Amino acid sequence: MSGPGVLLLVLDLLGTFAFALNGALTAMRAVRLDVIGVVTLGILTAVGGGVIRDLVIGAVPPATFRDWRYLVVALAGSLLAFLVGHRLDRLNRPIQALDAVGLGLFAVTGAAKAMAAGLGPVPAVLLGGVTAVGGGVLRDVMLQRVPSVLTSGLYATPALLGALLTVAAILLGWYGPVAAVVAAGSCIALRVVGALLKWQAPRPRTG
Repeated sequence: MSGPGVLLLVLDLLGTFAFALNGALTAMRAVRLDVIGVVTLGILTAVGGGVIRDLVIGAVPPATFRDWRYLVVALAGSLLAFLVGHRLDRLNRPIQALDAVGLGLFAVTGAAKAMAAGLGPVPAVLLGGVTAVGGGVLRDVMLQRVPSVLTSGLYATPALLGALLTVAAILLGWYGPVAAVVAAGSCIALRVVGALLKWQAPRPRTG
């Protein structure tokens, strides 16, 4: 496997682990579920966006079902959340931190894979955003609530920023570990700062 291919795989697996933890912790906080329910929602959160991405770019079967490491990592993250999540007094901050990490990593890998598949810059940025938020949307639908990407301040915006920086680095010939870290870090930082300061995207006026 080439250098860029290894980088994509590592980032993808890290994002998968982070989102599995996040999805499982979110499910545990929202409703009382048994181990099957927690693991199912953790895995769905972790791999949902990547499956959507692969179906769009025609990489079938999706990487999740071609490489056993994705499901193993997602399962490990979900089980870890199930086993230790109850020991955390307050789950909100860990959930937000893991969500930000997964968001940044998946935005980068989604955009990079889209560019590698031959998509143009704009579709690649959009698909990077979809990769980052897709699993969370599926999780929220399963929990019967409005997806957080539609209600949470600055959720999709950081993902699109990370994807945009990734695409720009690829077009300029700068893409590599440093550029990937910068792109993912920018997404993570904007998401975390936005959550701490309670920034909101513009909303329509009512009344």
